[in-house]
Amino acid sequence: MSHFKRAGNVDSLAGFRTPKPEAAVPYGLLKAARKSGLLNLSGRGLTEVPQNVYRLNIDDPAEAQENVSFRGSDRWWEQTDLTKLLLSSNQLTQLSEDIKLLPALTILDDLSNNLLKHLPSSVGRLSALQKISLCHNKLSSLPDGLGQLANVKLLDCSHNQLTDVPVSLAGMLALQQLYLQHNKLRRLPQLPAPALREVFAGNNQVELLEAEQLSCLSAVTLLELRDNKIRNLPEELALLLTLTRLDLSNNDISTLPASLSLLPNLKVLLLEGNPLRGIRRELLAKGTGDLLKYLRGRIKEEAEGAAGPTAMTLPSEGLVNTHNIKTLKMLEYIDKQAASVPDEVFDAAAHQAITSVNFSRNQLTAFPPRLLELHSSLSDINLGFNRLSCCSADICSLQQLTHIDLRNNQLTDLPSEMKNLSKLRCIVLNHNRFSSFPEALYQIVTLETVMLGNNQVGGVDPSRLMQLLSLSTLDLSNNDLLNVPPELGLCTSLRCLSLEGNPFRTPRAAIVAKGTNAVLEYLRSRIPT
Repeated sequence: MSHFKRAGNVDSLAGFRTPKPEAAVPYGLLKAARKSGLLNLSGRGLTEVPQNVYRLNIDDPAEAQENVSFRGSDRWWEQTDLTKLLLSSNQLTQLSEDIKLLPALTILDDLSNNLLKHLPSSVGRLSALQKISLCHNKLSSLPDGLGQLANVKLLDCSHNQLTDVPVSLAGMLALQQLYLQHNKLRRLPQLPAPALREVFAGNNQVELLEAEQLSCLSAVTLLELRDNKIRNLPEELALLLTLTRLDLSNNDISTLPASLSLLPNLKVLLLEGNPLRGIRRELLAKGTGDLLKYLRGRIKEEAEGAAGPTAMTLPSEGLVNTHNIKTLKMLEYIDKQAASVPDEVFDAAAHQAITSVNFSRNQLTAFPPRLLELHSSLSDINLGFNRLSCCSADICSLQQLTHIDLRNNQLTDLPSEMKNLSKLRCIVLNHNRFSSFPEALYQIVTLETVMLGNNQVGGVDPSRLMQLLSLSTLDLSNNDLLNVPPELGLCTSLRCLSLEGNPFRTPRAAIVAKGTNAVLEYLRSRIPT
């Protein structure tokens, strides 16, 4: 009897029925997303986002009607809100206004590498968002509603067709990184965002830098304007006192204002590909330090010319630029090939709140001990191009440090005490003798930029790098990396990862050449599941 009962349940027409189409988003994936808060729909060929994705946290799941179970894995009523939605590398042409039904989203990454032409205004309702990536789409404008997203720290709109950026984006009060490369912008956006630190606006059609736009960049440390059509640099650039890197490569600039040399924190000035007049090519080849020194010399010549033949040079001014000390709070003793810094240099800075010190291009073999006299104010120190074989633990007494430049020395390690530099954001260690990633750096959670190119580093620990939540730039080029751990792809805060010039075989050079996003995506795809 039981045999015939089983036979009676067989569908004899099964072979003739049209199979039901497979759901665009498997139900198991949605079920897992209710538990984890993460839904990854990248690379699924989607032309639209299924409605059940938008309603994921509104509609009861199917198991609510099917059964009631108290097993831990089936407690559908204990679902968590969706916080991360990944939609990149699909064929989306639009996003529904129903995106507002996912108000707990913190990351919408996502949307890159699609065919979007516009965004719904309801995106502005996603008040918890901290990161939005819209790169590689066909956007010609951005909705004003984006300005309501006061918690967004990173906005990537690169590789689109934007001709302007709405002023309403000034409401993004937490915005730190703005990516606008490869669009059709004719002017910089006027965004008085108080936290904005990095602006990437290369490969656009910007012709003129205006004072109104520059005045909004008072806290910017990195400004990238390469491959535009800029002809002149206004004097207002000298007001960007926090600027450390300025990329003006491949523009139409013919002259440089001497006031550029007054930027107290400028470390990198890139000018290749401009028709500059009056500046020798070999001077440009020497690097930023020499170029700024030349521009400062022009200011000094102009000042001496204005003072007339009766001007006098005090003995102390033979060693130190007292104008820089008093006005810019900058102490310099550079390119002297000296084995030590004379006491007269420090004496000239007595009772001054010095914020920046540059003792580069000398023959220093030890940390100048009198630097400790500046511990209450010193935030930026440059000891590059010296002969330091070790970094003294005394540097850790300079608790206000935000930038350290130790490039082109003979360092093999850093003191463990450096982990106590609680304000350090940038450290430059290129062209030294490190064989491993310095242990102390893993513990400085404020780090945003680590430059370790041209050393002998053999490996990094991605699990510890992931704890550096602010790290956006990591230069490991020209080292001894035999392999790149796939878990490095989980360091999602990275916006610039340099790996070229290492002996690893994967990722291939073609992938590395595509840039940071492609490398990170490749590495994530190699993580064992």
